[in-house]
Amino acid sequence: MKIALGSDMAGDLPEAIDRWLRAHDHEVRRYGALAASGSDAWPAVGHEVGRAVARGEARYGVLCCWTGTGVSIAANKVAGIRAALCGDAATAAGAREWNDANVLCFSLRATSAALAEEMLEAWFASRPTEDPAYRQMIAEVE
Repeated sequence: MKIALGSDMAGDLPEAIDRWLRAHDHEVRRYGALAASGSDAWPAVGHEVGRAVARGEARYGVLCCWTGTGVSIAANKVAGIRAALCGDAATAAGAREWNDANVLCFSLRATSAALAEEMLEAWFASRPTEDPAYRQMIAEVE
């Protein structure tokens, strides 16, 4: 599966996420400070990853910035994107199940590599609900 991975800062967490994704047979395209000529501004990174997912160039996006808030705000400005800033595995699973989130956001400050791996495991193990009430709520934000 193709995954768009972006961060406004290079470092241990984005590299750990990249390794985990590749170890689980995902094809990773890097954006922002992780790309050779990418921008290190969180709005640009959030928009780039959001557009890659919205255009179908990647199935999902994964974003990082210091708090995780900036990239989630920027990605959510792209039509069709439902970016979720998560801090634990249960929240990541819930974002996929109940919100059909398609971009997972991390805080570089608050997320360890081990916690990121737990969240990635939960994210990829979860599926969006087919419950009509939840599908209607998801449609309301599109």
